[in-house]
Amino acid sequence: METLPIAVWSVASAIVVASVLWAYRWSHPKVNGRLPPGSLGLPLLGETMQFFAPNPTCDVSPFVKDRVNRYGTVFKTSVVRRAVVVSADPDLNHYVFQQEGKLFESWYPATFTEIFGRDNVGSLHGFMYKYLKTLVLRLYGQENLRAVLLAETDAACRTTLASWAGQTSVELKDGLSAMIFDITAKKLIGYEPSKSSENLRKNFVAFIRGLISFPVDIPGTAYHECMKGRKNAMKVLKGMMKERMADPGRQRQDFLDIMIEELRKENPVLTEAVALDLMFVLLFASFETTALALTLGIKLLTDNPRVLEALTEEHEAIVRNRKDPDAGLTWAEYKSMTFTSQVSLTGTSNACTLKKFT
Repeated sequence: METLPIAVWSVASAIVVASVLWAYRWSHPKVNGRLPPGSLGLPLLGETMQFFAPNPTCDVSPFVKDRVNRYGTVFKTSVVRRAVVVSADPDLNHYVFQQEGKLFESWYPATFTEIFGRDNVGSLHGFMYKYLKTLVLRLYGQENLRAVLLAETDAACRTTLASWAGQTSVELKDGLSAMIFDITAKKLIGYEPSKSSENLRKNFVAFIRGLISFPVDIPGTAYHECMKGRKNAMKVLKGMMKERMADPGRQRQDFLDIMIEELRKENPVLTEAVALDLMFVLLFASFETTALALTLGIKLLTDNPRVLEALTEEHEAIVRNRKDPDAGLTWAEYKSMTFTSQVSLTGTSNACTLKKFT
């Protein structure tokens, strides 16, 4: 009878020892090199819950700030079951981006692939990445910015500000998002809300609300709404692509037409899947990140009246030097905004980067 308790005790002890060893190996992974300080959190879960905790302020997230204070600007952690190194050091971040595709290679969690598509530009490397970058620069490169985009953006901003002037109040972030989405969607896919039965922006808003959320695809969760928004947006994009592929006589009008031309080549490098994921990512990146940056910039300007005053002086000086004060913004005027460019750079100089380690 005494052998049974002894056996149970032995099994329990073995389980405890195995669990301790497993937890130790989790927190002390084998790597080729030396890791920065930090914590990998609980086994499997890591520090995922802390990472996804809401941050209602314009400041750096508490997740990053607390660890920077504890470990320094470069630290290790674990999120969504991946061990990563986080950099909040501007110089290191600049170096990483400069060496992209050389010493460093982009990596994204599996959930990122599910959200943005398996053929998204962020998961591509080498020739295909350079090929897509060349295509995108045909739209967003300096030559097109000077010739077309600057004037169109200036006109859109004037129209939007004029419409805001007659309102008692404006929800700034939503207003900026709507303005930039309309500009971007028209240039990319010829989409105009007033002429379409599909509310494409609504799908992207649902997508964005669940973008930084715990990846549980259950009805009612933010992640589920995110995936639903992507599915609906992709349905619209697929419909537009199918319609244009069936119209070989159509004249080039937007970036989607450029994609169609590439797909029609005898030996196309591009596939429909890659083209659709690229269009989706460009629509998202163009309006959401820009709207967030502008909203934060305006908030920071209201908190720094001396900077706002200097910015106003620079812009008013440009208007005073015009023959026609109501004329649109020129490339020369844009390039002369030295103080404005420094204000823009200051607001984006402290971005964090995450790199996995193996």
